[in-house]
Parts: sequence; structure tokens; C-alpha cells
Amino acid sequence: MKPLIVTGTDTGVGKTVVAAMLTLALDAHYWKPIQSGIADGTDQERVQALTGLPDARFVPERYRLREALSPHRAAELEGITIDPSRLDLPDMPGENWLIVEGAGGVLVPINRETLQIELFSRWRAPVVLVARTSLGTINHTLLSLEALKRRAIDVLGVIFVGDAMADSESTIVQLGGVKRLGRLPFLSALDTGALGRAFEAHFNRRDFE
Repeated sequence: MKPLIVTGTDTGVGKTVVAAMLTLALDAHYWKPIQSGIADGTDQERVQALTGLPDARFVPERYRLREALSPHRAAELEGITIDPSRLDLPDMPGENWLIVEGAGGVLVPINRETLQIELFSRWRAPVVLVARTSLGTINHTLLSLEALKRRAIDVLGVIFVGDAMADSESTIVQLGGVKRLGRLPFLSALDTGALGRAFEAHFNRRDFE
């Protein structure tokens, strides 16, 4: 198994779309360990709709929480505490890729004692950090990179989402000491074909291998 963690600098940065793109491009399986907020559909359901892949390519969530809140609080409202020991990486056959999508940003708490980044450290898998290109991204991205590197977590690189902002992207790469994996532009249509074309146009598969 080749796990690859997809996390973001914040919620709503395009992490799920990037995870769907990588699931397609790497012919991977997909896993969202903790899902907060299910009323409008789950991230797994979105990835499955975007990729058109069968159920067998998706590992069920360990926690499905009703409220769209930080996992620690969403769990508390249901009278439960998220147990990190239930969040070991699943066993996958052979050399298959497993795209693991985190919840929100790197320092999101999963309970009152544990941050999500501690799971990343325990999993010992490389991280792809998804960042906006819009104003504020330099600060948010460098803070996230600093947190990851302080815990000796392998950062494969950054994927930017949005309109091209060459100076912001190059500043993050230089000051963060990280690889720019590519930029996913805003797409007029979100479907399997559009994601495949975007990967071919803006990314290099070798960067992920």
C-alpha cells in the first residue's frame, strides 16, 4: 500500500476536489477517516460522483458525524469521543495507492487531547498540502508547513487551487522549502473528464511516485 495524505491550509480550499483528481490520476483507493457534516452529502460521496469509481475503491469512514463542525465538537454533540486507536491506516492489497483525505486543516482537533496532525505523524505517510492562491495564502500555508515539518512529517509538496498568483506561489515554495506540485485552476465543469484533463495539463505524475 502507498498512502498519500491530502490535507489543507483551511476548510473549503478545494481539498476534496484535489483528492478526487489524485484518486483518478493515481488509480487509487480513497479514504476519509472522519466525516463531519453529512446533511448535504459526504466528501466520499462527492469523490465517488466526481470519479465515477465503484464502491470497492472506497474505504468506509470510521466516524460519520452529523454536524459540520470541528471533529472534536461534532463528536461531543453526539455523546462520543473520537478514539485515535480506531484510525490506523487500513490494510490495502499490493502496491495500490490510498488517498487519505483529512478533515479541515492540519491542527484540527479530533478530541480534546489529540490534533489531526498527530495522526499524520503516526501514519508515517507523505503529505500533500492544498492551498488557495488568494490573499492570505502565504501566511496560512507557511504556518501549516511549519507545523508539519516540526513534527518531521514528510511533505511531498503543495498543490495550489485557484487563479494563477505567481509571486504568492513562488514565495511559499522558497520560504517554505517545499516543492510546487502544480495548480488546479477553477474549472467550468467538475466531472471525471475535466479532472483528468486538468491533471494532464498542470501536474506531473512522476512527482507523486
